[in-house]
Amino acid sequence: MAGKDIIIMKAKEFSRVSVIGNVINSKITQLEAANILSLSTRQIRRIAKGVKAQGGIAMMHKSRGRLSNRATDQGTKDKILSLYKSKYQGYGPTFTAEKLFEIDKIRIHPDTLRKWFLREDIAYKKRKSKKHRSWRPRKECFGQMTQMDGSHHKWFGEGASECVLMGYIDDATGRVFGSFYEYEGVMPAMDSFRRYIRRYGIPLSVYLDKHATYKSTKKPSLEDELNNIKALSQFERALKELGVDAIHADSPQAKGRIERSFKTHQDRLVKEMQLKKICTIKEANKFLNNYYIPKHNRKFAVKAVNSTDLHRLIPKGLDLDRIFCSKKKAALRNDFTIQYNNKFYQILDTIRAKEVTLEERLNGQLYIYHNDTQLRYKLIDKRPQKPKQPYKLRKPRYVPSKDHPYRLFRKFRIKKAS
Repeated sequence: MAGKDIIIMKAKEFSRVSVIGNVINSKITQLEAANILSLSTRQIRRIAKGVKAQGGIAMMHKSRGRLSNRATDQGTKDKILSLYKSKYQGYGPTFTAEKLFEIDKIRIHPDTLRKWFLREDIAYKKRKSKKHRSWRPRKECFGQMTQMDGSHHKWFGEGASECVLMGYIDDATGRVFGSFYEYEGVMPAMDSFRRYIRRYGIPLSVYLDKHATYKSTKKPSLEDELNNIKALSQFERALKELGVDAIHADSPQAKGRIERSFKTHQDRLVKEMQLKKICTIKEANKFLNNYYIPKHNRKFAVKAVNSTDLHRLIPKGLDLDRIFCSKKKAALRNDFTIQYNNKFYQILDTIRAKEVTLEERLNGQLYIYHNDTQLRYKLIDKRPQKPKQPYKLRKPRYVPSKDHPYRLFRKFRIKKAS
């Protein structure tokens, strides 16, 4: 009731008032009223009897305005809201419900929390509406295609500096993998992919964006165009040596699974690490591999359409150190020295070659090869200076004499021209 003499009815209840009134006034029979309202005659008699005794209030449901038998008591509600404001501020309803049950042993439905947040005007992060895009079905087998990308974010809280999560997600199952690094580059990409293949095996293909780390920006030379050779980045070259196809997406939405997983991690993973008070990359990687990723995969991973695992085992004898490295060519000078990164190196082996291959490994060590043969070398601390040439006196300028044929010929040409 809104007041002493005011009754608030639903539209369905209000539509019955006139029909029941006609029954009470004997204008229509109970059977006719039952056919109009799609009720039984017994229900018509019950409603008419109630209206005669109580008036229009009898049309309302008897449980209206009462608390549900399954309603949460006020004390529990106050405790949950207090925990949210002190401990889980900014969490979404679903994640808050999970943490309340996991840590505080309080079971509450996410929809109940969502209603409480609306009534209390509590703001939380909501999913934004997205533009319509055509849907691409998942791959059928685990290992058929793996999406990979790096996410720059303040993973250790607002006061901390940004670092990068190199993330992976299998397209068929949604199973994730990842590692934290200080930056997104060639070495972090190679190191994270090496960890991935050691965990699951070598996938058939990797879905990437067009970041300079993953796709070369170098224009092919005329010779390369004639031979149909494309310039490869260091990471593309490593994938090619492993027999993995590199597929480059034209937009972030094309590899939506890895992008959506990063949004989930930026919400859940950040809060999980804050609860554990993790603030270093080393601690974060340990927490990621031992707790968060296994738990995340158990909750969100799905079964593939085909149960076949297409990951390939790492071949025995394959030297991953020589694959996951930065390979560059350097010209070999006549004095058996090369220049690399503004440093000079002396080759100690005698070889006949115009150039050698330099391999900078993930651990920072440098190896030099020629035709798969490792060469010995040493770093030249200081480049030897060229000996100074002795000062030579400049010859005096030659001035022809007055009777020199040159002067006579010049005078002759001037007179002729005038």
